[in-house]
Amino acid sequence: MNSPIWRPFTQMKTTPEPLKVKRGQGVWLELEDDRRILDCISSWWVTIHGHSHPVLAEALYQQAQQLEHVIFAGFTHDPAEKLAQKLLTQLPSELTRVFFSDNGSTAIEVALKMAYQYWRNLGENRTTFITFEGGYHGDTIGAMSIGAGSTWWQKFRDLMFETALVPFPETYQGDMEIERKEAEVLEAIEQLLKQQNIIGIFIEPLIQGAGGMRMCRPQFLKNLQILAAHFKVLLIYDEVMTGFGRTGELFACLKSAATPDIICLSKGLSGGCLPLSVTIATEAVYQAFYHDDPTQAFYHGHSYTGNPLACATGVASLGLLTQNPEAYQRLESLHWKFLDRYLLDHSRLKQFRVCGTIVAMEVKTNEESGYFNAISPLLRAKFLEAGFLLRPLGDTLYIMPPYCITEDELESIYEVIDRVLKSL
Repeated sequence: MNSPIWRPFTQMKTTPEPLKVKRGQGVWLELEDDRRILDCISSWWVTIHGHSHPVLAEALYQQAQQLEHVIFAGFTHDPAEKLAQKLLTQLPSELTRVFFSDNGSTAIEVALKMAYQYWRNLGENRTTFITFEGGYHGDTIGAMSIGAGSTWWQKFRDLMFETALVPFPETYQGDMEIERKEAEVLEAIEQLLKQQNIIGIFIEPLIQGAGGMRMCRPQFLKNLQILAAHFKVLLIYDEVMTGFGRTGELFACLKSAATPDIICLSKGLSGGCLPLSVTIATEAVYQAFYHDDPTQAFYHGHSYTGNPLACATGVASLGLLTQNPEAYQRLESLHWKFLDRYLLDHSRLKQFRVCGTIVAMEVKTNEESGYFNAISPLLRAKFLEAGFLLRPLGDTLYIMPPYCITEDELESIYEVIDRVLKSL
Protein backbone atom coordinates (compact mmCIF):
# COMPACT_ATOMS: atom_id res chain seq x y z
CA MET A 1 0.00 0.00 0.00
CA ASN A 2 1.45 3.34 -1.06
CA SER A 3 -0.35 5.64 1.38
CA PRO A 4 0.53 9.27 2.21
CA ILE A 5 -0.88 8.88 5.74
CA TRP A 6 1.43 9.43 8.74
CA ARG A 7 -0.03 7.18 11.44
CA PRO A 8 -0.41 7.77 15.20
CA PHE A 9 2.02 6.19 17.68
CA THR A 10 3.82 4.47 14.81
CA GLN A 11 7.43 4.18 13.72
CA MET A 12 6.64 4.32 10.01
CA LYS A 13 9.96 2.79 8.90
CA THR A 14 9.70 -0.46 10.84
CA THR A 15 5.96 -1.04 11.33
CA PRO A 16 4.14 -3.41 8.93
CA GLU A 17 1.57 -1.99 6.51
CA PRO A 18 -1.83 -1.32 8.11
CA LEU A 19 -4.72 -3.68 7.50
CA LYS A 20 -7.55 -2.15 5.47
CA VAL A 21 -10.98 -2.51 7.09
CA LYS A 22 -14.04 -2.38 4.85
CA ARG A 23 -16.76 -2.77 7.48
CA GLY A 24 -17.44 -3.47 11.14
CA GLN A 25 -20.31 -5.24 12.85
CA GLY A 26 -20.59 -5.80 16.59
CA VAL A 27 -17.19 -6.92 17.87
CA TRP A 28 -15.99 -7.88 14.39
CA LEU A 29 -13.92 -6.02 11.81
CA GLU A 30 -14.02 -7.30 8.23
CA LEU A 31 -10.86 -6.72 6.23
CA GLU A 32 -10.46 -6.02 2.54
CA ASP A 33 -9.41 -9.64 1.97
CA ASP A 34 -12.57 -10.86 3.81
CA ARG A 35 -10.72 -11.97 6.95
CA ARG A 36 -12.49 -11.17 10.21
CA ILE A 37 -10.75 -9.68 13.26
CA LEU A 38 -12.27 -9.67 16.75
CA ASP A 39 -11.89 -6.17 18.21
CA CYS A 40 -10.78 -6.98 21.78
CA ILE A 41 -9.95 -3.36 22.69
CA SER A 42 -12.96 -1.44 21.35
CA SER A 43 -10.76 0.30 18.77
CA TRP A 44 -8.73 2.32 21.29
CA TRP A 45 -11.45 2.06 23.93
CA VAL A 46 -14.16 4.11 22.17
CA THR A 47 -16.52 1.64 20.49
CA ILE A 48 -18.40 0.66 23.63
CA HIS A 49 -21.55 -0.71 21.92
CA GLY A 50 -19.73 -2.41 19.05
CA HIS A 51 -19.35 -1.36 15.44
CA SER A 52 -22.24 -0.15 13.26
CA HIS A 53 -24.80 -0.15 16.05
CA PRO A 54 -28.20 0.49 14.42
CA VAL A 55 -29.45 2.86 17.15
CA LEU A 56 -26.39 5.08 16.80
CA ALA A 57 -26.50 4.90 13.00
CA GLU A 58 -30.16 5.96 12.99
CA ALA A 59 -29.50 8.85 15.38
CA LEU A 60 -26.68 10.06 13.15
CA TYR A 61 -28.81 9.72 10.00
CA GLN A 62 -31.78 11.59 11.45
CA GLN A 63 -29.65 14.43 12.82
CA ALA A 64 -27.70 14.81 9.55
CA GLN A 65 -30.97 15.65 7.80
CA GLN A 66 -31.76 18.46 10.26
CA LEU A 67 -28.57 20.22 11.35
CA GLU A 68 -25.00 19.05 10.77
CA HIS A 69 -23.24 21.93 12.55
CA VAL A 70 -23.65 25.47 13.87
CA ILE A 71 -21.39 27.90 15.69
CA PHE A 72 -21.75 27.26 19.43
CA ALA A 73 -21.10 30.85 20.52
CA GLY A 74 -24.46 32.60 20.67
CA PHE A 75 -26.37 29.53 19.39
CA THR A 76 -27.44 26.19 20.82
CA HIS A 77 -29.46 23.16 19.68
CA ASP A 78 -31.47 20.27 21.08
CA PRO A 79 -28.81 17.51 20.81
CA ALA A 80 -26.34 19.46 22.95
CA GLU A 81 -28.98 20.55 25.46
CA LYS A 82 -30.36 17.02 25.77
CA LEU A 83 -26.93 15.45 26.13
CA ALA A 84 -25.86 17.93 28.81
CA GLN A 85 -29.05 17.37 30.82
CA LYS A 86 -28.87 13.58 30.50
CA LEU A 87 -25.24 13.51 31.61
CA LEU A 88 -26.00 15.58 34.69
CA THR A 89 -28.81 13.22 35.72
CA GLN A 90 -26.29 10.35 35.83
CA LEU A 91 -23.49 12.19 37.64
CA PRO A 92 -23.23 13.39 41.27
CA SER A 93 -25.55 16.35 41.83
CA GLU A 94 -22.63 18.67 42.68
CA LEU A 95 -21.56 18.61 39.01
CA THR A 96 -23.77 21.15 37.23
CA ARG A 97 -22.01 22.87 34.31
CA VAL A 98 -21.06 21.23 31.00
CA PHE A 99 -18.36 22.57 28.67
CA PHE A 100 -18.11 20.87 25.25
CA SER A 101 -14.95 20.19 23.25
CA ASP A 102 -13.69 17.66 20.73
CA ASN A 103 -11.63 14.83 22.27
CA GLY A 104 -9.94 13.60 25.42
CA SER A 105 -6.91 15.85 25.13
CA THR A 106 -9.02 18.97 24.65
CA ALA A 107 -11.22 18.02 27.61
CA ILE A 108 -8.05 17.91 29.71
CA GLU A 109 -6.79 21.24 28.34
CA VAL A 110 -10.15 22.78 29.24
CA ALA A 111 -9.88 21.40 32.78
CA LEU A 112 -6.30 22.67 33.14
CA LYS A 113 -7.21 26.19 32.05
CA MET A 114 -10.46 26.18 34.00
CA ALA A 115 -8.72 25.16 37.22
CA TYR A 116 -5.86 27.61 36.72
CA GLN A 117 -8.18 30.56 35.98
CA TYR A 118 -10.53 29.58 38.80
CA TRP A 119 -7.90 30.56 41.37
CA ARG A 120 -6.87 33.68 39.41
CA ASN A 121 -10.50 34.82 39.34
CA LEU A 122 -10.61 34.37 43.12
CA GLY A 123 -7.47 36.46 43.52
CA GLU A 124 -5.06 33.61 44.31
CA ASN A 125 -1.91 32.96 42.28
CA ARG A 126 -1.63 29.20 42.61
CA THR A 127 0.90 27.58 40.30
CA THR A 128 1.18 23.80 40.64
CA PHE A 129 -0.83 20.66 39.86
CA ILE A 130 -0.33 17.37 41.69
CA THR A 131 -0.15 14.48 39.21
CA PHE A 132 0.57 10.75 39.37
CA GLU A 133 3.45 8.70 38.05
CA GLY A 134 2.33 6.64 35.06
CA GLY A 135 -0.53 8.99 34.26
CA TYR A 136 -1.53 9.60 30.66
CA HIS A 137 -3.92 12.44 29.86
CA GLY A 138 -3.41 13.10 26.14
CA ASP A 139 -0.93 14.38 23.59
CA THR A 140 -1.33 18.18 23.66
CA ILE A 141 1.22 20.24 25.59
CA GLY A 142 -0.82 20.70 28.76
CA ALA A 143 -1.97 17.09 28.76
CA MET A 144 1.60 15.90 28.24
CA SER A 145 2.75 18.09 31.13
CA ILE A 146 0.42 16.44 33.63
CA GLY A 147 1.37 13.05 32.18
CA ALA A 148 5.05 13.88 32.44
CA GLY A 149 5.90 10.50 33.96
CA SER A 150 5.51 8.91 30.53
CA THR A 151 8.64 7.92 28.60
CA TRP A 152 6.95 9.07 25.38
CA TRP A 153 7.29 12.76 26.16
CA GLN A 154 11.03 13.10 26.77
CA LYS A 155 11.67 14.89 23.47
CA PHE A 156 9.09 17.55 24.38
CA ARG A 157 10.32 18.16 27.92
CA ASP A 158 11.37 21.77 27.27
CA LEU A 159 7.84 22.64 26.13
CA MET A 160 6.14 21.25 29.23
CA PHE A 161 5.40 22.84 32.60
CA GLU A 162 6.41 21.18 35.87
CA THR A 163 4.01 19.37 38.18
CA ALA A 164 4.34 17.81 41.63
CA LEU A 165 4.58 14.11 40.76
CA VAL A 166 3.58 11.42 43.28
CA PRO A 167 3.46 7.60 43.04
CA PHE A 168 0.26 5.90 41.91
CA PRO A 169 -0.83 3.26 44.48
CA GLU A 170 -1.37 0.46 41.99
CA THR A 171 -2.65 -2.90 43.15
CA TYR A 172 -3.43 -6.35 41.78
CA GLN A 173 -4.58 -9.78 42.90
CA GLY A 174 -2.58 -10.94 45.91
CA ASP A 175 -1.03 -7.52 46.66
CA MET A 176 -0.26 -7.48 50.40
CA GLU A 177 1.33 -4.01 50.42
CA ILE A 178 -1.53 -1.87 49.18
CA GLU A 179 -2.49 -0.24 52.49
CA ARG A 180 1.12 0.79 53.08
CA LYS A 181 1.41 2.16 49.53
CA GLU A 182 -1.81 4.16 49.85
CA ALA A 183 -0.79 5.61 53.20
CA GLU A 184 2.60 6.70 51.84
CA VAL A 185 1.05 8.36 48.79
CA LEU A 186 -1.57 10.19 50.85
CA GLU A 187 1.14 11.40 53.23
CA ALA A 188 3.22 12.69 50.29
CA ILE A 189 0.18 14.51 48.89
CA GLU A 190 -0.65 16.04 52.27
CA GLN A 191 2.87 17.46 52.56
CA LEU A 192 2.53 19.03 49.10
CA LEU A 193 -0.89 20.50 49.96
CA LYS A 194 0.56 22.21 53.00
CA GLN A 195 2.63 24.40 50.65
CA GLN A 196 -0.63 26.19 49.71
CA ASN A 197 0.30 26.74 46.06
CA ILE A 198 -1.58 23.73 44.66
CA ILE A 199 -4.18 24.38 41.95
CA GLY A 200 -5.60 20.88 41.94
CA ILE A 201 -5.01 17.14 41.79
CA PHE A 202 -5.31 15.34 38.45
CA ILE A 203 -6.00 11.61 38.49
CA GLU A 204 -7.33 8.84 36.26
CA PRO A 205 -9.74 7.30 38.80
CA LEU A 206 -9.50 3.54 39.43
CA ILE A 207 -7.48 2.79 36.26
CA GLN A 208 -4.51 4.42 34.55
CA GLY A 209 -5.06 3.65 30.87
CA ALA A 210 -2.08 4.01 28.56
CA GLY A 211 0.25 3.97 31.58
CA GLY A 212 -0.22 0.22 31.80
CA MET A 213 -3.80 -0.39 32.98
CA ARG A 214 -2.65 0.11 36.56
CA MET A 215 -5.52 0.00 39.04
CA CYS A 216 -6.11 1.57 42.45
CA ARG A 217 -8.78 0.93 45.05
CA PRO A 218 -11.99 2.99 45.39
CA GLN A 219 -11.17 3.76 49.03
CA PHE A 220 -7.97 5.50 47.96
CA LEU A 221 -10.01 7.88 45.81
CA LYS A 222 -12.38 8.56 48.69
CA ASN A 223 -9.45 9.39 50.98
CA LEU A 224 -7.97 11.58 48.24
CA GLN A 225 -11.23 13.52 48.00
CA ILE A 226 -11.30 14.04 51.77
CA LEU A 227 -7.74 15.36 51.65
CA ALA A 228 -8.45 17.70 48.72
CA ALA A 229 -11.56 19.07 50.42
CA HIS A 230 -9.71 19.64 53.69
CA PHE A 231 -7.04 21.73 51.97
CA LYS A 232 -9.57 23.34 49.59
CA VAL A 233 -7.89 22.33 46.33
CA LEU A 234 -9.65 21.16 43.18
CA LEU A 235 -9.93 17.43 42.53
CA ILE A 236 -10.00 16.71 38.79
CA TYR A 237 -10.99 13.31 37.39
CA ASP A 238 -9.82 12.26 33.95
CA GLU A 239 -12.62 9.83 33.07
CA VAL A 240 -11.90 9.99 29.35
CA MET A 241 -11.33 6.22 29.38
CA THR A 242 -13.07 5.13 32.61
CA GLY A 243 -16.40 6.80 31.85
CA PHE A 244 -19.51 5.19 30.37
CA GLY A 245 -19.44 1.80 32.03
CA ARG A 246 -15.80 0.81 31.74
CA THR A 247 -15.31 0.29 35.50
CA GLY A 248 -18.56 -1.62 35.98
CA GLU A 249 -20.38 1.56 37.03
CA LEU A 250 -21.47 4.26 34.62
CA PHE A 251 -18.67 6.48 35.97
CA ALA A 252 -15.68 5.73 38.18
CA CYS A 253 -16.69 8.56 40.52
CA LEU A 254 -19.86 6.62 41.32
CA LYS A 255 -17.91 3.46 42.10
CA SER A 256 -15.59 5.34 44.44
CA ALA A 257 -18.36 7.48 45.99
CA ALA A 258 -15.98 10.43 45.59
CA THR A 259 -17.18 13.50 43.70
CA PRO A 260 -14.55 15.57 41.87
CA ASP A 261 -14.75 19.32 41.29
CA ILE A 262 -14.13 18.82 37.57
CA ILE A 263 -14.58 15.69 35.44
CA CYS A 264 -13.39 15.07 31.86
CA LEU A 265 -15.32 12.68 29.59
CA SER A 266 -14.76 11.54 26.01
CA LYS A 267 -14.08 8.22 24.16
CA GLY A 268 -17.37 6.39 24.83
CA LEU A 269 -19.34 9.65 25.03
CA SER A 270 -20.57 9.40 21.42
CA GLY A 271 -20.65 5.61 21.48
CA GLY A 272 -17.48 5.66 19.42
CA CYS A 273 -19.12 7.32 16.40
CA LEU A 274 -17.61 10.81 16.34
CA PRO A 275 -15.05 12.92 18.26
CA LEU A 276 -16.71 14.54 21.26
CA SER A 277 -15.83 15.45 24.83
CA VAL A 278 -17.11 17.39 27.81
CA THR A 279 -15.52 18.95 30.87
CA ILE A 280 -18.07 19.18 33.67
CA ALA A 281 -17.60 21.41 36.72
CA THR A 282 -19.33 22.08 40.01
CA GLU A 283 -21.44 25.18 40.52
CA ALA A 284 -18.73 26.62 42.79
CA VAL A 285 -16.19 26.46 39.95
CA TYR A 286 -18.66 27.96 37.48
CA GLN A 287 -19.58 30.85 39.76
CA ALA A 288 -15.94 32.01 39.86
CA PHE A 289 -16.33 32.88 36.14
CA TYR A 290 -19.88 34.29 36.33
CA HIS A 291 -19.20 38.02 36.55
CA ASP A 292 -19.99 41.43 35.08
CA ASP A 293 -16.33 41.77 34.12
CA PRO A 294 -15.80 40.15 30.67
CA THR A 295 -12.18 39.34 31.50
CA GLN A 296 -13.44 36.91 34.15
CA ALA A 297 -15.08 34.75 31.44
CA PHE A 298 -13.59 31.45 30.31
CA TYR A 299 -12.08 32.20 26.90
CA HIS A 300 -11.79 28.78 25.31
CA GLY A 301 -13.54 27.11 22.39
CA HIS A 302 -13.19 24.98 19.27
CA SER A 303 -14.71 25.18 15.79
CA TYR A 304 -16.65 21.94 16.29
CA THR A 305 -17.68 22.59 19.90
CA GLY A 306 -21.03 20.93 20.63
CA ASN A 307 -21.33 19.42 17.14
CA PRO A 308 -24.97 18.32 16.65
CA LEU A 309 -24.09 15.04 14.92
CA ALA A 310 -21.76 13.98 17.72
CA CYS A 311 -24.21 15.12 20.41
CA ALA A 312 -27.07 13.19 18.80
CA THR A 313 -25.06 9.97 18.91
CA GLY A 314 -24.10 10.84 22.49
CA VAL A 315 -27.76 11.04 23.50
CA ALA A 316 -28.45 7.71 21.79
CA SER A 317 -25.41 6.05 23.35
CA LEU A 318 -26.29 7.20 26.86
CA GLY A 319 -29.78 5.85 26.29
CA LEU A 320 -28.37 2.42 25.44
CA LEU A 321 -26.22 2.45 28.58
CA THR A 322 -29.03 3.41 30.94
CA GLN A 323 -31.57 1.06 29.36
CA ASN A 324 -29.29 -1.98 29.60
CA PRO A 325 -26.58 -1.53 32.26
CA GLU A 326 -26.28 -5.32 32.52
CA ALA A 327 -24.43 -5.25 29.18
CA TYR A 328 -21.34 -3.84 30.89
CA GLN A 329 -22.00 -4.97 34.46
CA ARG A 330 -21.84 -8.69 33.51
CA LEU A 331 -18.29 -8.54 32.14
CA GLU A 332 -16.33 -8.41 35.40
CA SER A 333 -17.54 -11.81 36.58
CA LEU A 334 -16.94 -13.27 33.11
CA HIS A 335 -13.37 -11.96 33.13
CA TRP A 336 -12.67 -13.69 36.44
CA LYS A 337 -14.34 -16.87 35.19
CA PHE A 338 -12.11 -17.09 32.13
CA LEU A 339 -8.99 -15.89 33.94
CA ASP A 340 -9.44 -18.78 36.34
CA ARG A 341 -10.07 -21.22 33.50
CA TYR A 342 -7.19 -20.22 31.22
CA LEU A 343 -4.62 -17.81 32.65
CA LEU A 344 -4.32 -17.46 36.44
CA ASP A 345 -1.81 -20.31 36.67
CA HIS A 346 0.01 -19.43 33.44
CA SER A 347 3.79 -19.44 33.86
CA ARG A 348 4.23 -16.41 31.57
CA LEU A 349 1.78 -14.10 33.39
CA LYS A 350 1.59 -12.20 36.69
CA GLN A 351 -0.15 -9.32 38.49
CA PHE A 352 -3.71 -10.00 37.37
CA ARG A 353 -6.26 -7.25 37.93
CA VAL A 354 -9.86 -6.68 36.88
CA CYS A 355 -12.06 -3.60 37.10
CA GLY A 356 -15.45 -3.79 35.45
CA THR A 357 -15.05 -4.44 31.74
CA ILE A 358 -11.24 -4.27 31.84
CA VAL A 359 -8.76 -7.03 32.63
CA ALA A 360 -4.98 -6.60 32.62
CA MET A 361 -1.89 -8.64 33.44
CA GLU A 362 1.87 -8.51 33.00
CA VAL A 363 3.76 -10.80 30.63
CA LYS A 364 7.00 -12.11 32.12
CA THR A 365 10.01 -11.30 29.93
CA ASN A 366 13.76 -10.96 30.31
CA GLU A 367 13.60 -7.27 29.37
CA GLU A 368 12.97 -4.22 31.48
CA SER A 369 9.28 -3.63 31.99
CA GLY A 370 7.80 -0.76 29.98
CA TYR A 371 6.08 0.40 26.81
CA PHE A 372 9.00 -0.39 24.50
CA ASN A 373 9.35 -4.00 25.64
CA ALA A 374 9.84 -6.12 22.49
CA ILE A 375 7.13 -8.57 23.56
CA SER A 376 4.46 -6.07 22.48
CA PRO A 377 4.92 -6.10 18.67
CA LEU A 378 5.60 -9.84 18.77
CA LEU A 379 2.34 -10.61 20.55
CA ARG A 380 0.38 -8.08 18.51
CA ALA A 381 1.43 -9.78 15.26
CA LYS A 382 0.64 -13.27 16.55
CA PHE A 383 -2.79 -12.22 17.80
CA LEU A 384 -3.62 -10.55 14.48
CA GLU A 385 -2.53 -13.66 12.62
CA ALA A 386 -5.01 -15.60 14.75
CA GLY A 387 -7.78 -13.06 14.07
CA PHE A 388 -7.73 -10.97 17.26
CA LEU A 389 -7.01 -7.26 17.74
CA LEU A 390 -5.00 -7.00 20.97
CA ARG A 391 -2.41 -4.26 21.46
CA PRO A 392 -0.26 -4.90 24.56
CA LEU A 393 1.11 -1.78 26.25
CA GLY A 394 4.67 -3.03 26.34
CA ASP A 395 4.56 -6.07 28.62
CA THR A 396 1.05 -5.22 29.85
CA LEU A 397 -1.58 -7.37 28.17
CA TYR A 398 -5.17 -6.20 28.51
CA ILE A 399 -8.68 -6.83 27.23
CA MET A 400 -11.28 -4.04 26.92
CA PRO A 401 -14.07 -5.35 24.69
CA PRO A 402 -17.24 -3.73 23.37
CA TYR A 403 -20.15 -4.41 25.72
CA CYS A 404 -22.04 -6.37 23.05
CA ILE A 405 -19.48 -9.20 23.14
CA THR A 406 -20.98 -12.63 23.76
CA GLU A 407 -19.70 -15.03 26.40
CA ASP A 408 -18.35 -17.35 23.69
CA GLU A 409 -16.58 -14.49 21.92
CA LEU A 410 -15.00 -13.34 25.18
CA GLU A 411 -13.86 -16.87 26.00
CA SER A 412 -12.21 -17.13 22.58
CA ILE A 413 -9.96 -14.18 23.52
CA TYR A 414 -8.71 -16.02 26.60
CA GLU A 415 -8.22 -19.18 24.57
CA VAL A 416 -6.05 -17.41 22.00
CA ILE A 417 -3.98 -15.65 24.68
CA ASP A 418 -3.30 -19.01 26.31
CA ARG A 419 -2.43 -20.60 22.96
CA VAL A 420 -0.16 -17.80 21.76
CA LEU A 421 1.76 -17.54 25.04
CA LYS A 422 2.34 -21.30 25.07
CA SER A 423 3.77 -21.08 21.56
CA LEU A 424 6.48 -18.56 22.50
